[in-house]
Amino acid sequence: MKINGNAIHPGNVIEFKGELYRAVKTQHTQPGKGGAYLQVELKSLKGNTKLNERFRAAETVERVILEQKTFQFLFEADGMYTFMDGETYEQINLSAEDVGENNAPFLQDGMQVEIELHEETPLGLTLPKTVVLEVMETEPVVKGQTAAHSNKPAKADNGMRIMVPPFINVGDKIIVNTEDASYNKRTD
Repeated sequence: MKINGNAIHPGNVIEFKGELYRAVKTQHTQPGKGGAYLQVELKSLKGNTKLNERFRAAETVERVILEQKTFQFLFEADGMYTFMDGETYEQINLSAEDVGENNAPFLQDGMQVEIELHEETPLGLTLPKTVVLEVMETEPVVKGQTAAHSNKPAKADNGMRIMVPPFINVGDKIIVNTEDASYNKRTD
C-alpha cells in the first residue's frame, strides 16, 4: 500500500531500498528555506542496522501490512524458540535474535504472544504487557527502611534482577512490566 512520505508513523513497517524497515522515531521539520520534510529513524527488520532518512510529502513509500497471529510459547532448545499456532497447531522456530534479548527472559511455558509475519516469514514478537514472577532472592527488610521510598534488588525465578519495594520477600509473586522490566505490584 503506497503512502505519502510525510504519513509515516512510529511502528509502521515500510519497504525501502528493497528491504523492510520499522519506523522508530519520526519528526516533522519545516526549515526556513525549502519544503517541509519528515525525518524518520528506520530500523532494519532483517539486521540491526539503522537509517536516518528524510521523506518529503511528494514522495511515496510502500507501507507493508504485517499479519499478526497469536502463538503459544512451547520451549527453547539450542538458542531456538518454538511457538505453536493455536488454530492450526503448526509450529515455528524463532532464533534468539528474532525473539530479542530483552524478551527472552520473560517467555514462560504456555505464554500467548503475538508474532508478526510478512509473507509467512516471522519477523518479531510482542509479549503480554505484564508477567507474574516469583521472587527467589532478596535482602531482608532493614528496620526504618520502609519510611523512605527506597527499593531493593531481587532476583526473580527467570534469573532477572528487578528493583522491588522493601516489603517484598522471598517467595512473593510479583507482576513485572515486560517493556522495561520494572516492578508493577505484588499479587494476592
